[in-house]
Amino acid sequence: MQYIADFHLHSKYARATSREMDIGGLSKGAKIKGLNLLGTGDFTHPKYFLEIKNKLKEIADTGIFSYDDIYFILTCEVGTSFVAGNKIRRIHHIIHAPSFEIVEQINEALSKCGNLSIDGRPMFNMSAVELVEVLMEISKDLMITSAHVWTPFFSVFGSKNGFNSVEECYGDQTKHIFSLETGLSSTPDMNWRLSSLDKFTLLSNSDSHSTNPWRLGREANVFELKKLTYWEIIDAIKKKDKSKFLFTIETSAEYGKYHLDGHRNCNVSLEPGETKKLNGICPKCRRKLTIGVLHRVEELADRVEGYIPKEFIPFKKLLPLYEIISSVTGVNQLYSKKVIEEQNKLIDRFGNELNVLLNVNRDQLAKVTSEKIADAIIKVRENKVRFHAGYDGNYGIPIFDNSTLVKQSLVDQKSLTDF
Repeated sequence: MQYIADFHLHSKYARATSREMDIGGLSKGAKIKGLNLLGTGDFTHPKYFLEIKNKLKEIADTGIFSYDDIYFILTCEVGTSFVAGNKIRRIHHIIHAPSFEIVEQINEALSKCGNLSIDGRPMFNMSAVELVEVLMEISKDLMITSAHVWTPFFSVFGSKNGFNSVEECYGDQTKHIFSLETGLSSTPDMNWRLSSLDKFTLLSNSDSHSTNPWRLGREANVFELKKLTYWEIIDAIKKKDKSKFLFTIETSAEYGKYHLDGHRNCNVSLEPGETKKLNGICPKCRRKLTIGVLHRVEELADRVEGYIPKEFIPFKKLLPLYEIISSVTGVNQLYSKKVIEEQNKLIDRFGNELNVLLNVNRDQLAKVTSEKIADAIIKVRENKVRFHAGYDGNYGIPIFDNSTLVKQSLVDQKSLTDF
C-alpha cells in the first residue's frame, strides 16, 4: 500500500499556529490533502501529549497510531541554542519515536533542560551533540532529522548561525543522524551538489502551522510498504530503499521564502553573484542582506549543477492548488472565497488535492474547472513554471504567463524571525 507522509508539523500549542492544529483537525486536513500518514508534532508539550495519548489508538507492535482512518507517528521539533566557534548557533531537530513510553522518557529528560509548557517547539540551552546524546541514551530506535537544513535561521547550514558541515554541528553524534530535511527553499538536486551529503537521506515535510491544504502536505514523502510499521519506515529511509521509499514531493525551491538573497523591507532580491559584488550589503538601506539558500549551496557545493548521485530518492515538484488558482486568476490574497470555492470544487470531484495535482488528466480537469486552471495544473506537474523567487521571508510567486508576474508575495506571512 502507498503511504504519503508529512512528518514535520505543529500543534495549536506552538507559536503562530492555527487553533485547528490538533489530532482531529490534522486528520480532517490530511484527508482533504491526500495524506494518510502524519507526524503528531509537538509531543513534548504536556497538554498536547495528553491529547495524543487520549485520542490516538496504538496499533499493536507497529509503532504506528491511528485516528479516524489516518495513521500517525509520534514526532516533535525541538531547538538547541549553544555557542560554537565563538558564535551562537540555533539549530532545529525533528524527533521520531515509536511509543508513548519512549516519549515519556524523552519528555522527562528534556524537562530538566527547559520548560516544556511554554511552546510546542521548545528551545533548550544545550548543544546539538548533547541533545543527540540524551536521546540516544533513551532509545536507539529514535530517528533524529536535522530540520530545514538550509534555512537562514535555525538550521545546520543557515547563513545566520549555521555550520559548513553536518559534522561541525553534530560532532561524534553524526553517526546517529542519517536524515536531513530539505526545507521549502531547496530541492534534493541542490543538496546533491554536496558530496558530503551523499550518506544522508533527504526528507521533505511541510513544517505546517495550519491544516489548510496549501500548507499541510505541501512537501511530503511517499512510501510503498507491505506492512506499515515505524521500523519499516525508518529502515526504508536509512537504507534509501527505492522499492519502499518511492519519492518526495517538493515545492519548487524558488517558491520558498529564503531561496534568493535579499532585503524585504527594501523590496530587494538578488542572485548570489550580485550579492557578492555588493559585499552582502543592501544597495538601498546599506544594511546586511539576508543570505538565502541558493547562495549557501553555491558556497559549499563541490559538484556542478545537475549532478545526480548513484544512490538517491527521486522527487516530484508540485505547488499547492490554492497557489495555482490564485496565480492564474490574479487573486493576490490568502483565504479568498472565490479561490477556495474553485479549489474545493476540484478536491470534491477527485477525492483529494494530491490526486488532482499528481494524477488527474487535463481533459478531466477541464470538465470541472476552467481551461486556464487545468493547463496551469499540468504545467506545474510537468515542471514548466517559472518563478519570481522568494527571498528574506517573502514566498516566491509562480509565473504561468507574463501577465501574472506581480511585485508582492501571494501570502503575507510572518518570517521565521517573528516566531
